[in-house]
Amino acid sequence: MMVSSGLLARLERSPRVLALAKLANVGITMIWGFAVTYVFVRALPLSEFQAFLLLVAFGNFTVSAEFGLTSIIYARLRRYWLRPTGEADEDDFRMEEIGFLFFLLIAMVVVAGLLLGGAMLAGWVSTGLPLLFFLYFLSSCINLPLLLVKRGLMATDHNLFWEMLDLVRRGLTLVVLLAVLVGFNLTLSVTLQLLLAVAGIGIAGIRLHRRVGMTKRHWVAIRRGGRHVKARYLRDIGSTMSLTLSEMMAYNAPYFTIAMATHDARPMLLFDFTFKMTRALTMVCRALMEAAMPGLTAAYYAHARDTFARLLFRALGVCAGAAMGAGFALAILGQFIVRHLFDGKIEIAYTEIALIVLLMLTLSTICVSVYLQGSLGRFSVVLKQSIPFLIGSLLSVPVALLIAPMVGLSFSFTFLAIYTLVFGGTAALHGISLARLLHGMKSAQ
Repeated sequence: MMVSSGLLARLERSPRVLALAKLANVGITMIWGFAVTYVFVRALPLSEFQAFLLLVAFGNFTVSAEFGLTSIIYARLRRYWLRPTGEADEDDFRMEEIGFLFFLLIAMVVVAGLLLGGAMLAGWVSTGLPLLFFLYFLSSCINLPLLLVKRGLMATDHNLFWEMLDLVRRGLTLVVLLAVLVGFNLTLSVTLQLLLAVAGIGIAGIRLHRRVGMTKRHWVAIRRGGRHVKARYLRDIGSTMSLTLSEMMAYNAPYFTIAMATHDARPMLLFDFTFKMTRALTMVCRALMEAAMPGLTAAYYAHARDTFARLLFRALGVCAGAAMGAGFALAILGQFIVRHLFDGKIEIAYTEIALIVLLMLTLSTICVSVYLQGSLGRFSVVLKQSIPFLIGSLLSVPVALLIAPMVGLSFSFTFLAIYTLVFGGTAALHGISLARLLHGMKSAQ
């Protein structure tokens, strides 16, 4: 047991091993996302599948409604964990915070479940399979407390333990999902998926409990933990809530503005493809940054500016490399993918592919900045870059409508060009912010 623990600890310190584990998890997550659609569209009547899509959207909104609470606990616990031995904790971190936030996220799942139940009883969600829908919704929303224990383990240098646990959980979930295709009961499959998620929370929670030295009292001291969260979190919660809403609106706004601007399907489908590419790259960059974060945060809190700068530029290079790799694949397979993905309803030009590649390259810088500064608790700083991004996203369609006739280009291409410029400008703002972060470390020394 000591040998295995020692080996796990050595592997935990390897950014390459962590990156591989996290990328494997990203891969299985993507496969699971496609598999859900593949299985449910075949197992349900079309009318039920349409209702299921609304359920998925409601579930995604509920998971987003944690508004960065788990990011805050990561930043606070990480600072507490990395403080020098014997040094007082300036942030006054208390274990009761973890217990209160866990209780709060569980309460959010319960409330969301009650809202869904009410919506089904009122007929707003019309389905002949209420138990199936309810169980699937709970299995989605249970990601809220699961995310909390994940961030807790990450903050205490237990990344690899979490990734191994989650890989096993997701792998088993995928097996019970695909079993439906060979006759396994769909409701039973969803029930098992929910139980696997609960088991994952239990195992990870016990590990976190032992890792940080919590007691049972820390989990149930809800009032004390709540008072501490109220005293210490309100400013950060305001920033993370505003940031979450801003980014949700910025990334999704063109869906609505394009729909209002034109009935032509091509601009919408082109944006949908761009959106899918950005989401995929974002997941990859998040995995790469989570692998680099132990070293980056340790260097930052130790005021080791040179080490921090080296690791930061490496992270920027690795994420840019991932974007270029995706861009290279897109240049070769992009037209084929678009043609088959949208059943031949749209063709994409190489000039448009070039714009998407450029957009993804700028997105890699944005991802590094957002994930790093969020992990350091600099939420208000990230919010300052998010507001111009939101404004640019909202204006990209009306400006394209105005400019396209003047320059003699199609609305689709003009919009995509302006949207890429918005990403480029946002990346520049994030680059300036990262430079100020480095300069601030130098000044502190």
